[in-house]
Amino acid sequence: MRLPIYQIDAFADRVFAGNPAAVVPLEEWLPDATLQAIAAENNLSETAFFIRHGEKYALRWFTPAVEVDLCGHATLASAYVVFRFLAPERRRVAFETRKSGTLVVWRQGEELAMDFPAWVPERCEAPSGFAVALGRNPSDVLAARAYLAVYERESDIAAIKPDFAMLKRLDRAVIVSAPGTDGIDFVSRFFAPGVGIDEDPVTGGAHCQLIPYWAKRLGKTRLAARQISPRGGALSCALAGERVTIAGRAQLYLEGRITI
Repeated sequence: MRLPIYQIDAFADRVFAGNPAAVVPLEEWLPDATLQAIAAENNLSETAFFIRHGEKYALRWFTPAVEVDLCGHATLASAYVVFRFLAPERRRVAFETRKSGTLVVWRQGEELAMDFPAWVPERCEAPSGFAVALGRNPSDVLAARAYLAVYERESDIAAIKPDFAMLKRLDRAVIVSAPGTDGIDFVSRFFAPGVGIDEDPVTGGAHCQLIPYWAKRLGKTRLAARQISPRGGALSCALAGERVTIAGRAQLYLEGRITI
């Protein structure tokens, strides 16, 4: 069996930046074990698979280790493949997911914009060893789907060198964030060793809880964000009630076929 595959750099204005995702369009679902094996072979933070359902697409995401409930950058990458290769006449595309509802992506100038759920983080007690695992004490700790450790300066975020073995023992992933500079409202990094991703280059899903937090703290609903991983990426963000809009650019790196 030969399957099409695309590798897209999401939230990137050039190749070799942003977060790379593999996208594999299918005619029908393959066994879960096969999907997981393909994702492991790709060895990227996420591989997206989708099949067409009428005017919508059913979408799933796999890390090299597990299937996940939501992935922003691989959704952006999937929409890019639909718009560029499969249905270039379309301006919007809807993806049906198993646990995150229907996710809509549309063209917004040179960016692709995604409508995602807002996850409002609540202040919580830091897990045992949390500050040690991150190498420095945060000024605040909150949680929703992930822990959110807030720091005072962008330089604090850049300097963090996590103990991934310690973070892997936590019950959820970890976001670290601080106010940005030079027109950027906030910066962040994202660590998820528990699902096989020590540091994710740019994480759309993390912004589902970053946007509500920073919108409230800064008193504004439109925000410019940057994830300051080694690859880095830029996101245009907005809060709209119980939903968030996350937008960014995408770049084609690879187009080919895999044989299984």
